[in-house]
Amino acid sequence: MNNAFFSAHPITSFCYYAGVIAFGMLLFHPVFLVTSIAALTAIIVIHGEGKRLLKLLPYYALMGGSVAVLNPLFSHRGRHILFYFMDQPITLEAILYGVTMMLSLICMMLAFVSFQQIVTTDKWMYLFSRVAPRTSLLTSMSIRFVPLFMRRLEQITTVQRMKGVTIHEGSLKKRSKDGMLLVRVLLTWSLEEALQTADSMKARGYGSAKRSSYVIYRMDRRDWYVLGFLIAAGAACAWGWMQGYGVLTIYPRLESMHLHRGEGFIFACYCAFLLTPALLEGMERRTWKSFE
Repeated sequence: MNNAFFSAHPITSFCYYAGVIAFGMLLFHPVFLVTSIAALTAIIVIHGEGKRLLKLLPYYALMGGSVAVLNPLFSHRGRHILFYFMDQPITLEAILYGVTMMLSLICMMLAFVSFQQIVTTDKWMYLFSRVAPRTSLLTSMSIRFVPLFMRRLEQITTVQRMKGVTIHEGSLKKRSKDGMLLVRVLLTWSLEEALQTADSMKARGYGSAKRSSYVIYRMDRRDWYVLGFLIAAGAACAWGWMQGYGVLTIYPRLESMHLHRGEGFIFACYCAFLLTPALLEGMERRTWKSFE
């Protein structure tokens, strides 16, 4: 990992992702959300995680698509009835609301993919270890367990396949039994390591005194400029949201999705906020080319 935004101060990176996640929930407008998805996708690709994103894309499509499909089936609010399904009206407002929720959910998931790549465990501990040492440690360990469990499950599956234990072959009963066996081995392995980690932390005196840390991050001039830019652009977006800009009114009456006069300025500020990592990467590459 060697890029401009990764080398930024943890406070700057955290403020960016906090703003992306917050505005992804507050700015409930399809135009804003589609822009967020496009910008986050471009940033993830620029940072070299395009292959990982392709692997996660089917899961994201399934989760987001289920929200978009289920909402009009359970919510029948709206004035524009398109058709009836099992004697239940399917309205345009319910479909649009479901699609907007899907876009917001995908935006959140993409933000966390980029967040895990940029804000590493040591940066997370640097930010919150003094304020909430136990909570920050528990959070970092919980985030770590998800990819760790996946890697261990792949290892267990590879070993057990040599013994004929697999979830891809045989009857449904056999595959279910083999799947439970794989999960049992995974949990046993993880719990045993968790006990060893707890004993090791206790032996080293963790929590017996105030935690000290070796600070290796310093705010330089670039970090202050970027942080000030993010605060200014984020404040403009927050002000616009409080004025009602960037929020599509669907219920009880659907309004036009065209951006109003004031929303154009808020949209420009939001785009500038989203594309800050890409701008940093462009400036960094331009600087390196000037030395060639």
